[in-house]
Amino acid sequence: MTLYIGLMSGTSLDGVDGALAQFDGDATTTLGAAYISFPPALRAELMALQAAGHNEIEREALAANLLAQHYAQCVAELLRTTGRMPQEIRAVAVHGQTIRHRPELGFTRQTNNPALLAELCCIDVIADFRSRDVAAGGQGAPLVPAFHQALFNQAGQTRVVANIGGIANISVLSGDGRVVGFDTGPGNVLMDGWIHLHRQQEYDADGAWAATGKVIPELLAALLKEPYLAQPAPKSTGRDLFHLEWLDARLAAHTSAAPEDVQRTLTQYTAVTLADAIKAYGSAADAVYICGGGAYNSVLMEALGKELGNQVMVASTQALGVAPNCVEPLAFAWLGYRFTERLAGNLPAVTGAQGERVLGALYPR
Repeated sequence: MTLYIGLMSGTSLDGVDGALAQFDGDATTTLGAAYISFPPALRAELMALQAAGHNEIEREALAANLLAQHYAQCVAELLRTTGRMPQEIRAVAVHGQTIRHRPELGFTRQTNNPALLAELCCIDVIADFRSRDVAAGGQGAPLVPAFHQALFNQAGQTRVVANIGGIANISVLSGDGRVVGFDTGPGNVLMDGWIHLHRQQEYDADGAWAATGKVIPELLAALLKEPYLAQPAPKSTGRDLFHLEWLDARLAAHTSAAPEDVQRTLTQYTAVTLADAIKAYGSAADAVYICGGGAYNSVLMEALGKELGNQVMVASTQALGVAPNCVEPLAFAWLGYRFTERLAGNLPAVTGAQGERVLGALYPR
């Protein structure tokens, strides 16, 4: 029995989700969860670092230091709420904050200062999970399908697990053990950016703003022409492609569109692209389970169900006993566990890597 903390801060740039997990053989138990939001200044800097800018090397280093401090706060909160001591934790496994993802150029960059995090927490830190897969010719993403298989696979059933964070990805878990997984396109990233631009809100809580608008068919059709959507798996994407400038280019023919109608269309865009991917790769699914922030958007969940024709059950991973916001931090806790056991953390069929690889790098306490 070993305890690990997993930390995940994703494309939405809203904060860090943490989970304390116990691993006992093949069994995974969630012992606690915590969330620490990012202050507006840190969020703005992390957003700015998504693109080239003045003095970005120093700015990234300073942002990484601040990020590590927020990670440490999340660790402290998990220890406090679960009554655990640092010496009881085998390791903190931390994803870092993606600021560039260019596997076609041979790199992916998750900014972080794991050495500082180890110093602050007095716990071993395992970080940099994606670069080993990229070095082996893979996309470095998505990594969560391997964990989805370990946690949610059910012999004799085909399940789809869809993670809707900033970017959406799916894992198609066949009952015979085969797994297909890839990034389907935008999850919340465009919706979050649009509502922040127009209403200064970080996200559209429960899709409430989108619910006041209506889908613009011509705009949706233009968004669906994005070439990435037609690329075969394995594939991955991020803010390098899907951002507000990308959206602006497609809005040029819709300058009079009401902002709430654009928001509703963006919500539909996520639902359609997810549904299309599920139909193409998981048409035999017995059920679709949603995790990530999108699981808390009822407008998006309803739209996804309709796009799938209401012929397959759509539910959050809570139906499987795991809160939607816990799945990704649990996945990185599991990857930390795999690292210490020197077990592979990637699925080559998902990422396109040349083979299985042990993922991560250790920063001892």
